[in-house]
Amino acid sequence: MPDVTQDWIDQRVFDLYDEYCHGRLDRRAFLSRASAVTVGGLAMAQALLPQYARAQTISFTDSRIKARYVTYPSPGGSSGQMRGYLVQPSGNGPFPTVLVIHENRGLNPYIEDVARRVAVEGFLALAPDGLFPVGGYPGNDDDGRTLQAKLDQAKLRTDMVNSARYLKAHELSNGKLGATGFCWGGGTTNFLAATLGADLQAAVPYYGAAADTASVPSIKSPLLVQYAENDERINAMWPAYEAALKAAKVPYEMYIYPGTQHGFHNNSTPRYQEAAAKLSWERTIAFFKKNVA
Repeated sequence: MPDVTQDWIDQRVFDLYDEYCHGRLDRRAFLSRASAVTVGGLAMAQALLPQYARAQTISFTDSRIKARYVTYPSPGGSSGQMRGYLVQPSGNGPFPTVLVIHENRGLNPYIEDVARRVAVEGFLALAPDGLFPVGGYPGNDDDGRTLQAKLDQAKLRTDMVNSARYLKAHELSNGKLGATGFCWGGGTTNFLAATLGADLQAAVPYYGAAADTASVPSIKSPLLVQYAENDERINAMWPAYEAALKAAKVPYEMYIYPGTQHGFHNNSTPRYQEAAAKLSWERTIAFFKKNVA
């Protein structure tokens, strides 16, 4: 298939894809409803399905990094144990650390690539797979989304808290921790900021649900909040979240990227917007270098 740009895709199809991504439509309903809203809607919908070969920007054999899967204890989580994708820069360390949290479908190839992107910038990166207790990311997003939705969500978040603590205490860690995540992972990044308090040094949520406002006074790390312009459900949470951050005197920066869709950083689908993804990532790395390195 030739490259498809988001300009070709009707906004109504993007909106249906967002419903599909968040588990409110199954694939059949998504394709059917997309075909009904506009001429060419089925082709637009099919073009939005992820193509993970496109997502790789850093090879797992890149000489600048060393990547491997690790398992570690996760008391109170889904199974008592977790697995993650650990990527270290070349050298002996210690390194500043960054937790990379996946979307609502497990540790897919895009998130693994993000972990490698973090590592080539000099950070020890860990991308936990929340689906590990049920067999791990199943190789496709539909099944991954179904599996993740069936998990006990409180235990899943506990697995992410334990992953953060494991990374911060790792023998290669310098003791400073940052976290970033996308979609569900963005919301979980906000949750971690409130849950970890002073144990987290920087948080960069991408288009994620806001932390519960009552928990905001527990946030001790600066936030870099990244939003897509066309993302009404998530963006509607910002005014109350911002008010709570201001009241608690939590330092934050917030950016809304014009003309973008939810998921604009994910380069495996046409929701990807290269300019916004590049700028947001430059800001993310600079933020971590300032607060974690």
